[in-house]
Amino acid sequence: MAHKLKSKLNFHYTNFDRTTIAPDPLQFLHQYRAKEDIEIVGFISSIFAYGNVSQINLILSKIFSELGTSPYQKILGMNESEIKIFTNKIRYRFYTPQDVEELFLTLQKILTENFSLKNIFFERYKSSDKNIKTALSHFSEQILKYFPTKTRGIKFMFPNPNDGSTCKRLNLFLRWMVRRDELDFGLWNEIATSKLIIPVDTHIAKICKQLKLTKRNSVNWAMAEEITENLKKIDSDDPVKYDFALCHIGMRKLKF
Repeated sequence: MAHKLKSKLNFHYTNFDRTTIAPDPLQFLHQYRAKEDIEIVGFISSIFAYGNVSQINLILSKIFSELGTSPYQKILGMNESEIKIFTNKIRYRFYTPQDVEELFLTLQKILTENFSLKNIFFERYKSSDKNIKTALSHFSEQILKYFPTKTRGIKFMFPNPNDGSTCKRLNLFLRWMVRRDELDFGLWNEIATSKLIIPVDTHIAKICKQLKLTKRNSVNWAMAEEITENLKKIDSDDPVKYDFALCHIGMRKLKF
């Protein structure tokens, strides 16, 4: 059974390449070449990556059409009034226009002070850690400190694994930044791919239960770790490489 699962996972991993990205928020990262743009576009895309994929892509299209050819420079260069006008048009599920305004004001502060989001993550990352949990918890906590108010929407943007959250969207961002292949970018290549945790939502949880990659019923951080550990039995160095295929097999109603 293990050999059969490995063969099928590797088949689907190989079958999904850059030509098959859409529909996925990852497609927006591939529109840029500069590392700083890819990082910030990835971060924004991950924050909005929940709900129906067509709605996700619709709101991201709206955001990035406003941010132009260099979102990094655009965010740094906007004044508070320009940010307010821009974000007043953006409302998405749990996020109000005020939440989105605070997000972009905060991103401007972070980029001004730290140049890169990576620098905040690496304040707590240790290669000796079992996985990225400690660094991810610190990353989320530090970013939340920049917000003057923590609304429901803002808290939803930055969950914490220490609270049991799967942190699906933050783990998705890390997958894009750390891994490198036709899909992912490998910009944060100081982190070993073996330290990543698979981004788990209810959809991934369902297919992984069917594949016996988890025995857990609660969709939480412990489930994400268990799935990742079982995927390590198939690829110990890069277990999260199967995430895109697992997600899109179900999304596109393909046969596993």
